[in-house]
Amino acid sequence: MQKTGRKGLSLARRLYTSRILGLALGLLVVSAAVYPLDPAPWVWGFMLFNGLLWPHVSYQWARRAAVPYHAEHRNLLIDAFLGGFWVAAMQFNPLPTAVTLAMMAMNNVAIGGLRFLLVGAAAQVSGIALGVLIFPLASVPMTSPAQLYACLPLLCLYPLALGWICFRQAHTLGRQKRELLALSRTDSLTGLLNHGAWKDRLNEEFQRHLRHPSDATHGAIALIDIDHFKAINDTYGHGAGDVVLRQLGKLLRQNLRATDVIGRYGGDEFCVILPDLTLHNAVQAMDGLRERFATLGYDQDPTLKVSLSIGLAAFNPAYGDATAWLNDADQMLYEAKTGGRNRVVCQRHRLVLEASAV
Repeated sequence: MQKTGRKGLSLARRLYTSRILGLALGLLVVSAAVYPLDPAPWVWGFMLFNGLLWPHVSYQWARRAAVPYHAEHRNLLIDAFLGGFWVAAMQFNPLPTAVTLAMMAMNNVAIGGLRFLLVGAAAQVSGIALGVLIFPLASVPMTSPAQLYACLPLLCLYPLALGWICFRQAHTLGRQKRELLALSRTDSLTGLLNHGAWKDRLNEEFQRHLRHPSDATHGAIALIDIDHFKAINDTYGHGAGDVVLRQLGKLLRQNLRATDVIGRYGGDEFCVILPDLTLHNAVQAMDGLRERFATLGYDQDPTLKVSLSIGLAAFNPAYGDATAWLNDADQMLYEAKTGGRNRVVCQRHRLVLEASAV
């Protein structure tokens, strides 16, 4: 897939900062290495351009390119080519040469992995070949103490800066990954867990009960259905239906415990895991929720009144899997709907709580 637009500009901005620092420190290294060789004035001019002006030129070049990502890769190859050129200009002085090639190799690996390392190495070899034609090798000079000290800032500061940039990038990617994961597990309308994410949590709760049999008498699941929801959409419009769904999601978040796991099972059906709660208390919690929801008003139409049917099932150690537990709650929801709606039906002893007037 072509990497264009914002992603390419982001890469250009990131490399702009590191290139300013790296080439400024590299200028110090090359200057110290070529000074004893008494280079021509044009060499000094070209050296100053590469160390001080090229970072700004390359950034503007990438910004104005049709494909900034590709333009920045071209700029990196130019960096590698010029690095090789200065290695030859320094007459392969051991320490400045090793520092220059190592820092550029580290940068290329960080940007494009092994493949870009090899491409960058080829560009460096090309630069070295051109440099050897212009600066024929007489003898390899020894690294002086002054040249050694000139290399230290590049050796110390540039890896630190590159590591910081890589850390920030990894942190950003990790945050984006967490955000995408959250979106993939969330219902966009209500902000609750979606069907798949809630089912995953149900399986976790089921396994927890199996691991701790002493807690087997505590814990229930509830399936909640909005009564006559199709008629609400048909009469008041789908916009009003969405408002009802959001209202129920909001009511569930506000009135249940932080440990309760709430999801939208699909359509007008919601689901709740009530861990560490007796069935009696779960019935009371769901019936209180039903009563509060029935009193809500809607700006779309004051005549709109909505009720809930709720099926509850407590955990049973005899269940073979979480699906059996869910099926019992679904059966109770079916009985609540066929028994007149606007009521809570409980799996154990078929306990029924209903409104005084349906």
